[in-house]
Amino acid sequence: MLRPLILGLLLLSPLTGAAEEEEEEKIAKDKDKDNDNDRLPTKCEVCKFLTVELQSALDKTRRSKEVLEIGAVLDNGKRKRKIMYNTSEMRLAEAMDNICERILQYNVHAERPGSLRYAKGTSETMATLKNLVHKGVKVELGIPFEMWDEPSAEVSDLKKQCENMLEHYEDIVEDWYFHHQDLELERFLCVSHVLTVEQRDCLGEVWSGRKGDKAVSGGKERKRADPPVQGGATHHHDGGEL
Repeated sequence: MLRPLILGLLLLSPLTGAAEEEEEEKIAKDKDKDNDNDRLPTKCEVCKFLTVELQSALDKTRRSKEVLEIGAVLDNGKRKRKIMYNTSEMRLAEAMDNICERILQYNVHAERPGSLRYAKGTSETMATLKNLVHKGVKVELGIPFEMWDEPSAEVSDLKKQCENMLEHYEDIVEDWYFHHQDLELERFLCVSHVLTVEQRDCLGEVWSGRKGDKAVSGGKERKRADPPVQGGATHHHDGGEL
């Protein structure tokens, strides 16, 4: 959403000559590069980041050795059953609680392709604009400066779709948690239950750390093939690599 606004910026500043021309040229190039800035998140992107955040939340308690006592209290003051917290329903419930709220920590990185446009941290575009403001440039985005870091409409929609998807596929997530944790969550949920073959493109996109790149390995673009859901080594994204 920011890019179309940026194109209409009125820059009244001390910048003149080559510096000003350089900024105008950069904005013009951005316009040619990205024509889908107002798009809404795809179903693939929603499922991808839902599983990223849920897996991340579960990973935080994966090594817990806490033991829960459940059931009726016996005469000796102890309960009938003891279960490990890291395999308990409580752990899953706590991980899923407000999990989609974490999506609001993401920003739109419009300079990146595909699903890589959604990531935590300040985007390159926003960092450039803030730098201009700090240099005394008047940048007009149509909203107060103090609201620049608020979640965009696009990210808010990603959160809303996340909530709807989680509600619809909650039973599938529970089935994975209690019976299939040896399988990658993204593969079990997104590939096996949510997305058609034609909708899975974003699952192979991994941020390489270089602007404009997609998944890169050994200098060549890499897209992960859809492996069988049963068995085999798996890989899951984490928030840091996106």
